[in-house]
Amino acid sequence: MLQCRHMQVKKGMLARRLMLSATLVVATFSSVVFNAKQTYADQITNRSLTLVAGATDGGSAPGGVVNHQFAFTLPSTANIGSIQFEYCTTASVEVCVTPTGLVTTSATLGNETGATGFTMVNTTNGAPYLTRSAASATGAVTYRLDTITNPTTENETFFVRISTFTSTDATTGSTDTGSVAASTATPIVISGTMPESLIFCTGETIGTSGSIPDCSTATPGDIFFDQLFSPTDTATTTSQMAASTNAGFGYIITVNGETLSSGANEIDAITSPTALAIGTGQFGLNLVENTTTTDVNTNPLGLDVAPTPDGVDLKGEADTDYATDDLFMFADGDTVASSTNGGLGPTNSQIFTVSYIVNVPGNQAAGTYTTTLTYICTPTF
Repeated sequence: MLQCRHMQVKKGMLARRLMLSATLVVATFSSVVFNAKQTYADQITNRSLTLVAGATDGGSAPGGVVNHQFAFTLPSTANIGSIQFEYCTTASVEVCVTPTGLVTTSATLGNETGATGFTMVNTTNGAPYLTRSAASATGAVTYRLDTITNPTTENETFFVRISTFTSTDATTGSTDTGSVAASTATPIVISGTMPESLIFCTGETIGTSGSIPDCSTATPGDIFFDQLFSPTDTATTTSQMAASTNAGFGYIITVNGETLSSGANEIDAITSPTALAIGTGQFGLNLVENTTTTDVNTNPLGLDVAPTPDGVDLKGEADTDYATDDLFMFADGDTVASSTNGGLGPTNSQIFTVSYIVNVPGNQAAGTYTTTLTYICTPTF
C-alpha cells in the first residue's frame, strides 16, 4: 500500500509539471503574438529630410527659422489619416528626447505632393503631425514643414521618426514607419572689404582682356605725329586712357600742360571748340571719333568711348567742349571727361581715345615742337 501511494504522488507531480510546461508554452506564444503586433508596420523607403533656407536663415543654421522638406515612399497601400514627424536626439526607438531649442509649434504645411489634402497640427512641440480624412495612399510623397526653429546646438545631428496612421490624430492604427537624420551646422561667415577704388592709366594704346579695359596693357606715352608739320596739311596722332571708380560721385579727368613749343616758338592753342583751318596755327584735341576728311586717326575701338556709356554701369563720357566730331580745343586744366552719364556716379572701366591735331602757318619757325600733357583723374567719394 505504501508503494502504491508513492506511485500516486509521482503521477500527481508529473501532472503538475505537464500543466506548468503547457502554461509556459502559452505564455511564450502570447509574447510572440504581442511583439508581432508591435512591429507590424512596414519600413518607409527612399526617405530624406532637407533643411531649406527660411526667409532670413540658412537651412542648417542652429536656431534658424527654416523649412524642413520631407520626401519618402509609402511602401504599402493603406488608408492614411495622419502622418507624424517626431524629432529626437537619437535614432533609438525606445526613448525620444526633443533636441534642445527645437520649436515646431509654429510650423505650417508649406507644400505637399503625392498623398495630399492634409492640414497641420502643431500643438505638441517636437511631434507635429498632418491630418486628413483617412484615404488610400502609396508611392512617393513630399511634405514641407515651414517656420520650424532648428535645434540650437551647433553641428548637432538630430533624427525625425516618420509614422503613418489610419487614425486622424496619430494615435492608433500605425501602418508604416521610418527615420531620417539631419544636422545643424556652424555658419561659415565669409567677409571681405572693397576699398575705395580708382583705376586710371594713360598710354599710346590700352588693350582689353576679355573685352574689359586692361591697364596692364598700356603702352608708353611717347606719341609722335603722323607726318611733318605743314601749312598744307593737318598732322594728327592719338593717345588713350582708361578709368573706373566706385566713388559715389564719380570722377573727372582734366588735361594739364602747355601747347607745343620749340624753344621760344609756340603753336597757338585753340581756345574754344573750332574746326580745322589749314595754314593757320592750331593745336587742339578732342575725345571722339572724327571723320576721315580731317585725316585724324580714328578711334581704334571704333567708338567715341568704349564700351559705350549706358548711364548705369558705364558712365564715362567726353566733356561737352571735347565731344563734337571735328571740333578741337585745348586749355590747361580743362575737364575733358567725367562719369556724368545719367548723373555723376561710380562706373566700370572705359577707354577714351584722345585725338590731337596740329596746323601751322607758312612762317612757323623750324624746330622740334614738344609738350608734356598730364591727365589727372580725380574721384569724389
